[in-house]
Amino acid sequence: QVQLVESGGGLVQPGGSLRLSCAASGRIFSINTMGWYRQAPGKERELVANITSGGTTNYIDSVKGRFTISRDNSKNTVWLQMNSLKPEDTAVYYCNADLRSVYSRLVMYTYWGQGTQVTVSS
Repeated sequence: QVQLVESGGGLVQPGGSLRLSCAASGRIFSINTMGWYRQAPGKERELVANITSGGTTNYIDSVKGRFTISRDNSKNTVWLQMNSLKPEDTAVYYCNADLRSVYSRLVMYTYWGQGTQVTVSS
């Protein structure tokens, strides 16, 4: 009933840029925080950045100054602009949203996208 669909991953050289997109669709009543997580091989999934419906952002230290998260509430879409990419940014990136569906307006659930691979390599 609710889906998060990501796009924009790929292979890029160190120092390059990528822009990830995530669109939420379905019977959505409201969306609170949207964010991006990543998981590298052999590591736990970690929060990269998130943004509230009011536009407040949060980043992990390793991406500050390089990544920018933004969203369009009218389109239920969040983006992650990634610049100056490093090999250590290589991971599967997952979109995440805390939202209420029209079927459960009083309860907030967390939804995940399917993930998109980002590989930074020369």
